Amino acid sequence: MSSPVKRISADELKAQLRDGGEIALLDAREELAFGERHILMASCLPLGRIEVLADDMVPRRSARVVWCDDGDGLAQRAAERMTQLGYSDVSLLDGGVKDWEASGYRVYSGVHVPSKAFAEVVEHDQHTPWITAADLKSMIDAGEDIAVFDSRSFEEYHTNSIPTAVSVPGAELVYRFHDLVPSPSTTVIVNCGGRTRSIIGAQSLITAGVPNKVVSLKDGTMAWHLAGFEVVQGAQRRPPDVSREAAESGRRAAERVAARFGIQRIDAATLARWRAEAEERSLYILDVRTPEEYAAGHVAGIRSAPGGQLVQETDNYLATWGARIVLVDSDGVRATMTASWLKQMGWSDVAVMAIDELPGTRTTGPHRPRALGLDNADAKTIAAAVLREKLTSGNVGIIDLDYSKPYRKAHIPGAWFATRTRLPAALAKLPKAQTIVLTSPDGDLARIAAAEISASVDATVLALEGGTRAWVEAGYPLESGDDRLADTPDDVWLPARERTGDRESAMRAYLAWEIDLVNQMRTDDDQRFQVAKG
Repeated sequence: MSSPVKRISADELKAQLRDGGEIALLDAREELAFGERHILMASCLPLGRIEVLADDMVPRRSARVVWCDDGDGLAQRAAERMTQLGYSDVSLLDGGVKDWEASGYRVYSGVHVPSKAFAEVVEHDQHTPWITAADLKSMIDAGEDIAVFDSRSFEEYHTNSIPTAVSVPGAELVYRFHDLVPSPSTTVIVNCGGRTRSIIGAQSLITAGVPNKVVSLKDGTMAWHLAGFEVVQGAQRRPPDVSREAAESGRRAAERVAARFGIQRIDAATLARWRAEAEERSLYILDVRTPEEYAAGHVAGIRSAPGGQLVQETDNYLATWGARIVLVDSDGVRATMTASWLKQMGWSDVAVMAIDELPGTRTTGPHRPRALGLDNADAKTIAAAVLREKLTSGNVGIIDLDYSKPYRKAHIPGAWFATRTRLPAALAKLPKAQTIVLTSPDGDLARIAAAEISASVDATVLALEGGTRAWVEAGYPLESGDDRLADTPDDVWLPARERTGDRESAMRAYLAWEIDLVNQMRTDDDQRFQVAKG
């Protein structure tokens, strides 16, 4: 039997956030509603995705968990579901975000606010140098000795970038610097879409002690776009494989950073002890290498968290404040640089480890989250080949439970988009069919949802075996677009450049919001930043 769900007041939550104990504050709403107003220390974990996100985000079943919403009832359902899945210390914020604000406590808009606010504090406190888009354009036009590095993910860089820029995601900058910038006279410019990863990337190189002049591009690719300069789509520039000299240079830089910030390097015996203590102290083990390296070979059960993205989205990876964190990579460079930022963000117990020393079964491919409750999901399934045959005869409806952004990019022909939270309402909008097939990226969420609704639907409900990934691996066609939305696509907070309407106004508003975060942090007593001086 699951533990009862306790209710706590805003004042009690405030005290818990400051008592020094572990706590995971979770918001049960979809990301768009979360982004409109939420508590600073909260992580967005939508009700409909608890089973596939909770184990990654809150690995310890006895961790202190508090659920909230904005008074719409989702948090109550989420708390009850989490207790059913085996979590034993689950509370509900009475009155949600509304009561938190009514109690005189601050609420925030936007997503990944702790990370973005942290970067603003870093720039302010460490005086990270920057240049404007106009300055960079003049340097490019004059043919000056410069190198422009885009510190976002390759996918973001590929979508929109600055001419001449090379994709070097954040944690890769120090690791690959020696190969990319052989001359100390080259001026290095680090950019991202807006500000966060530009600042963190540039300051990483400065802190690592590279001999070059390093600056961030003020306001990133947004500023470049707003200045009316050409934005490149489809760029492909990537760094070469890391040379022995670059690896050694990166190792020496990482050793200096580790000494400055007290980054501990642990061995297998220490990790074994921490794992043995994981019922009393939450433990995250994250692989900070590139997605390509991770897919080529990693330790089973360890989540991929490329270092730059981890610093950019700590709330998506590390929902339990006060937990232990172990970062792994090939030689410690990327793990150490990432750890140095996490420590300054307030994660005091961060260590690094070489992946070759990490015990466990080796596997390939993308990370597959452990889906909780899957063993009890008694759902009928259908193979991709059988589904393809059925589609030719009609009378089959497909619902895709993936996020709306990847759904728009590619989905099974004829599939409708829906969120799992509002799935019953979405089903009512579909054309009548004898068979309803649910799919999700790897099929797990589809199986759980199919088992949940099968008894209440006047049709045969099936889950696609292996999910959409199995369909793709079979070589079957996909389509794009959003002409089959059975639900409101409020599950993703889109960046300004991807919104419809007046994107330029959205960009200016976003940049103004981001810059003002440094002022808000001065008077927020929940943030835990300890930014190094100088």
